[in-house]
Amino acid sequence: MPSTAPTTKVTNKAGPGAGRVDPWPAALRLLTGRDYSLSGLRRKLLDKGFAPTDVEEVLQRCLEFGYLDDARYALNRATSLMSQGRAVGPRILVDLQQRGISEGVACQALAKAREACDENDLLTSLLERRFPDFNYSSAPAKERRRVVHFLQRRGFSIGHIMDQLTRKGLETHDEDR
Repeated sequence: MPSTAPTTKVTNKAGPGAGRVDPWPAALRLLTGRDYSLSGLRRKLLDKGFAPTDVEEVLQRCLEFGYLDDARYALNRATSLMSQGRAVGPRILVDLQQRGISEGVACQALAKAREACDENDLLTSLLERRFPDFNYSSAPAKERRRVVHFLQRRGFSIGHIMDQLTRKGLETHDEDR
């Protein structure tokens, strides 16, 4: 029969009254799993309960060893988002800035990611993959809005979307002849 006694949750977080705990091993464990931005790693370590002064020392150490690099992180994140079709253009800038990347670094990363991925090809492949049978000219208005809004949320401009959708509609009409 299960015990009805109240249980307490045991945590390994270092509290303010606890002795000084070195956040270096925790930072290394986090960085082993994936890349972080400077502010992202700071937030993770502070959430684990480490003292802010200790966290700043560890972040400086990580920067010295080259374990943290916001420009590298931003470029990897932007390229990943674009190549997977999850975001383009201004949507990538917003994502990077939410992750603590400065606007200048985010713009540079976006420019380099655009060199690696063509937005028109990305839009074409996304339309073929997500909406293979969609025909803008014959679709009801509600369906048109759904597809256009989906693509806008990904960061594509309305001009690119409409050009691509009307071009796809024209190609479909040519094939029917």
